[in-house]
Amino acid sequence: MCGRFVLTADATLIQQTFNLATLPAGMSPRYNIAPTQPVAVISNDDPTELTFYRWGLVPSWAKDISIGNQLINARSETVDEKPSFRSAFKRRRCLIPANGFYEWTKDGKAKKPMFVHLKDQSLFAFAGLWEIWQSPDGGELRTCTILTTEPNDLIAPLHNRMAVILDKADYDLWLSPDELGADALKPLLRAYDADQMEVYEVSKAVNNAANDVPECIIPLTAPGHAMLL
Repeated sequence: MCGRFVLTADATLIQQTFNLATLPAGMSPRYNIAPTQPVAVISNDDPTELTFYRWGLVPSWAKDISIGNQLINARSETVDEKPSFRSAFKRRRCLIPANGFYEWTKDGKAKKPMFVHLKDQSLFAFAGLWEIWQSPDGGELRTCTILTTEPNDLIAPLHNRMAVILDKADYDLWLSPDELGADALKPLLRAYDADQMEVYEVSKAVNNAANDVPECIIPLTAPGHAMLL
């Protein structure tokens, strides 16, 4: 699964990487993005614009937004079958930019947070879905979820699922405005090449989403590393 991630790239790099028409406004480095928070999204509604959706998909038929707390991820193997996701999978897809993400590994009874990123430090994008929910008072809420798949060899010792990182060559297809089926989309939802990724242990401060600071991604073994409490 993916329950926390990082987006620290500056707006210019984000614009260049995703061919955006304008620089995204209000961007600031995020080191500990958590569910229910606003996340940067590039949707197939307008692939030239970056906007912010609430993390945790709320289906259009939901009675209230609390269901989104359980729908931060969607399994790629069944995404075209589940009522919560199948409509969005066909029609409402998005990229969710990131620099890295966290997973936790067991250390006795405790868990150690691990930071995962690409070896070349490059910006990438998770495969995401989005929805529009109308509140009883007529307000509109846009939400999103991150797709997951079987883990690669790097992630498997940490978790039995991993977020889908899309190849850049697949961005245009994923962001197609057309209604697409499983035959076209599911081949894109594969584990990223483990040889292009690396992982290291970080401070347990990451466990608290209120700690959204650069120290979250500093290797625990780095000289002079200051533990956050």
